[in-house]
Parts: sequence; C-alpha cells; structure tokens
Amino acid sequence: QVELVESGGGSVQSGRSLRLSCFSSGFTDCMSWFRQRQGKEREGVAAIEPSSFSYADSMEGRFTISQDNANNTLYLQMNHLTPEDTAMYYCVAAPREQHGPVSLCPLHHMVISNIIKYETTYWGQGTQVTVSS
Repeated sequence: QVELVESGGGSVQSGRSLRLSCFSSGFTDCMSWFRQRQGKEREGVAAIEPSSFSYADSMEGRFTISQDNANNTLYLQMNHLTPEDTAMYYCVAAPREQHGPVSLCPLHHMVISNIIKYETTYWGQGTQVTVSS
C-alpha cells in the first residue's frame, strides 16, 4: 500500500506560478500528476520515472515534473497559469509492469491517453489549484 500526500495548492492570479509537492510513503519509480477540472473527466498532466518523463500535450512547456528520491517527494512546477488550469490536482503512483525483460512505468501511457487504470494505481486526496483572471 502506498500513501500519497499532496500539498502546495492555492489561489493565484493568472500568469503566476505554483509548485505542487507530493510525499510518497512507498515506491517512487513510477509517478505522475493528474487533474480534474470542474465538470470534466480526469486528465493526465505529466509522468516521471528515473530515466524519463512525459507530458500531456497541453501542459508541455509550462509545467515541469521532477522528483527528489532522497526525500520520496514528487513535484510539479506550474508556470504561466491560466484560469483553465483551475482544477484538483492529484498525485498518482503505480507499480512498474514487467513485459518480458523490460520493466515499464504504465503511467506514461495513462497520462498521454487519459485511459486510467484505477485498479492498479494509487491516488492522493488531491490539492486544489484556483487561478483567477
């Protein structure tokens, strides 16, 4: 079992920045951020594993995912925020999947496709980000 605790959300004006944090009580080698805007489905933001990262098309360039493995903490730096970024942001972890000799982080595909396998992922409670114009 993995417990994920997000922090860093808040209310900011358009154009400003926020950095979200997520502490993991368990594994950290396959992690991601998702968000849910009001009235919309959950959507992927970014995923990271030790050797690579990926972003949803609309996030790349403004958002940066990173992690501090020594402190089991995942980050999401969000710059140039707009009201369309207003959402609940979730930290998500998943165990790696073995495909023959290769170990894969399934969150990259989930972030890009928005096809979420809830049964194999761990979710935090979320942190609210509100951007005003």
